[in-house]
Amino acid sequence: MRISARKVFIAGGLVSSVLLVAVGVALIVMGVWGRSEVRSQLRSEQIYGTEDSSIAGQLVDTGAEAKVFADTIKKHALEAAGGKTYAQLGRYLKVGGGDTNNPDEAVKDANGNPVANPARNTWVTATALRTALYMSYFAEQVSTFSIVMGVVLIVTGGGFGVLTLAALWRPAIVREEVTSAVPAHA
Repeated sequence: MRISARKVFIAGGLVSSVLLVAVGVALIVMGVWGRSEVRSQLRSEQIYGTEDSSIAGQLVDTGAEAKVFADTIKKHALEAAGGKTYAQLGRYLKVGGGDTNNPDEAVKDANGNPVANPARNTWVTATALRTALYMSYFAEQVSTFSIVMGVVLIVTGGGFGVLTLAALWRPAIVREEVTSAVPAHA
């Protein structure tokens, strides 16, 4: 049995079309589920925008709102640390005020150990919160991308399907045109 290249291309086109549409549908379902999960988890945390944010008093329940709130947390952490980032803060409180990385210059506790700079702890907490909120933002963006790519794959798969089906019908049209063009007495 001989299989023509035409049949292979037609079968390949149909299989590709079905696979692209199936993967597109799966991506859309996963994207919608992902967005829903992100929003559900954010809602369950009951985070409300602070008065100094652009979402003041609103429940943070989308990735975009989570990003806004994360930016607000950074602003608050900078204010609490005197405008310094975590890397710029000394590990210890300094005798006479300020902070230092030198334990010999640090304020000592009752046991003689250097006292940790509480502003660094504020930064650690703020960083953990910001990371979680940014992950929500990122996850929602990935979910949106998944939905868009799903639509693109469905359209592409549909296009392959149309082109493949057109290739199936084309020889019949050509035969009909040739048959009708041949004189009856020939």
